[in-house]
Amino acid sequence: MGIWFSFANVILIGLGLCALVVADKGTATFYTPPYVPSSCDGFKNEGTMIAAASDEIWDSKRACGRVYKVKCTGGTNNGVEHPCRGSGSVTVKIVDYCPAGCRGTIDLSQEAFEAIADPDEGKITIDYHQV
Repeated sequence: MGIWFSFANVILIGLGLCALVVADKGTATFYTPPYVPSSCDGFKNEGTMIAAASDEIWDSKRACGRVYKVKCTGGTNNGVEHPCRGSGSVTVKIVDYCPAGCRGTIDLSQEAFEAIADPDEGKITIDYHQV
């Protein structure tokens, strides 16, 4: 019994040390400069690795300042054979609101979108999670 008890403890400790990241699925589009003013920060320049949140993640403005890792998983319009680029993921900060009618779950800055996908695709499927 002693060896099984020790083995079980090792497994439980190992599982406790592993962080399980569950990604949500959605779509991403992009918007172009100028990026100010924004709904979160007014005229504060937050750089280019930024995004606007759709109603799905806006959370009554509580999304402001949240950081998301976004990974390209494919295209939506079959316009580009292989739309995902590089590592296919980017980390962005929510600085704006993508109003009703927003075409994606998250609207990336042009620079963030281009880091993970061919802009000719226009809209991509993504996995995303808050960091």
